Amino acid sequence: MRPIRPLFAARRGRSPRRRISPVLAAVGMATALALTTTACDAGTDADAAAETSAAAAGDGKIQIPDDIKDRLKEHGIDIDKWKGGEWKNWDKDDWLREAGDYINPIIADLWDPDRMREAEDPDQGKGVDENDLSGDQGVTDPEPAPVEAQAVPAAYHENVPEAGKVFFDSPEGTMVCSATVVEDPAHPGKSNLVWTAGHCVHAGAKGGWYRNIAFVPSYNDSAMSAAESANATKEQVAPYGVWWGNWAQTSDQWIEQGGPTGGEGASYDFAVIHVTPEKGGDGKSLEETVGSALPVDFNAPAVSEVGDITATGYPAAKPFDGETMYQCTDKPGRLSLVRSNPTMYRIGCTMTGGSSGGGWVATGSDGEPALVSNTSIGPVTAGWLAGPHLGAEAKGIYDSVSKKYAAQR
Repeated sequence: MRPIRPLFAARRGRSPRRRISPVLAAVGMATALALTTTACDAGTDADAAAETSAAAAGDGKIQIPDDIKDRLKEHGIDIDKWKGGEWKNWDKDDWLREAGDYINPIIADLWDPDRMREAEDPDQGKGVDENDLSGDQGVTDPEPAPVEAQAVPAAYHENVPEAGKVFFDSPEGTMVCSATVVEDPAHPGKSNLVWTAGHCVHAGAKGGWYRNIAFVPSYNDSAMSAAESANATKEQVAPYGVWWGNWAQTSDQWIEQGGPTGGEGASYDFAVIHVTPEKGGDGKSLEETVGSALPVDFNAPAVSEVGDITATGYPAAKPFDGETMYQCTDKPGRLSLVRSNPTMYRIGCTMTGGSSGGGWVATGSDGEPALVSNTSIGPVTAGWLAGPHLGAEAKGIYDSVSKKYAAQR
């Protein structure tokens, strides 16, 4: 069988995630507030302290209390130096490996049009033999026929308002994935939750959290070509703003098993990101800003009972350029990689790297469109994609992120 690799993004890498301790997560939130000069009440003592300090400063800027700064420094994070470029220094022996070390301070204007385009340059050559199907439970269906990816018509927001791109930095450079705005049960109609692949936020078994994680809904909404977008403004490529991840969670299985190639951890390769606007915005949530969010169906029928699935993403590896949104629609089959892990969905699709994390939508158990999976892996030569079945582990992560921000106004 053909070699496979994870479909991360334009450059190298994929990532899993870890759960974050409440204390340092609160620290991370306060840090984000400090660098954006916009306060969002997350319902934590750290946020309250940040707001109080800001008022005392009298200059309109959020100040980080000294005790929080000290705790950050214990983890090697000096906010001023970090914002000035120290985030580029990756200690391979201590790469934010522990869940409590998730830190993602907002660096305003870091993701400008040029940097977003740079993240779309594909990195070829990370393949692994597909004979890892030795763990097949005897349920893998024949390889599906390739389905030609179809370009989504402009404006993307009118056709797939929930879709967008996730940008992030790794030790190997800038990367990009695809992602989807999903509903938040704690905030109906006002969600700030984004669904993507685990490998788009965390590097897995031999790494840690990625840095500068941000979501751009309806990236390149007018479907400009690569040549046209070369001179585009930030407003043109990010018409609904840049939203930074102030929290991220993925499965423990991805963190323990996942890797940059092959199918390790792929059955649990999903993540939820909670986002906040880079510029503070007008007080609207992400869902209110884009006008839509998809429900997530954790009780989707078995593969044999599911109708057509539509996968959406921004493929960046050749022959694609990462600027255009594409979709594939196909009836899924089954893919089993490890005997003890859940069977995955697999569809025919010619999308390539960069489409990772993009949402898979089908008719949910209530008869309405719902997100049922996300792109995780595919063959190096393209032709099909596979995504995890979203069960109890995925729902636990989703509920955990929602509950964390349930008290937020």
